Amino acid sequence: MKKSYWLIKSEPGTWSWDQQKKDKTTHWDGVRNYQASNNLKAMKKGDECFFYHSVSERAIKGIVKVTKEYYPDPTDPKARFGMVDVTYMKSLPDVTLDQIKEDPFFDDFSLVKQSRLSVMPVTLKQWQKIIKMSSR
Repeated sequence: MKKSYWLIKSEPGTWSWDQQKKDKTTHWDGVRNYQASNNLKAMKKGDECFFYHSVSERAIKGIVKVTKEYYPDPTDPKARFGMVDVTYMKSLPDVTLDQIKEDPFFDDFSLVKQSRLSVMPVTLKQWQKIIKMSSR
């Protein structure tokens, strides 16, 4: 089965990379945007996600893996939205939004084009390039 790649965003004050590393597995709840929700629905167990700190840091911090597929989000009073579970895999040296924006390769990347979207797909080529950027 083909693995897919994603980027999920969190504000450090809401859920930080340090909390993710400490707790290992968490549910990715609170998504209230239909496009982001559809991306959560498309996630399959084993898919990998970049964990991105938004707002102040604006940087990819590490990688998590989807360990439970889409299910109802109990924090949604109207029961329209769901969540997935993700598990810590590894930390990466930060790859910042500025670094990504500097490279024309990423002009079509959702992080650049739809900067407010909290859950977005990442192509294999984008994934590989970001991994390479993190190892510099």
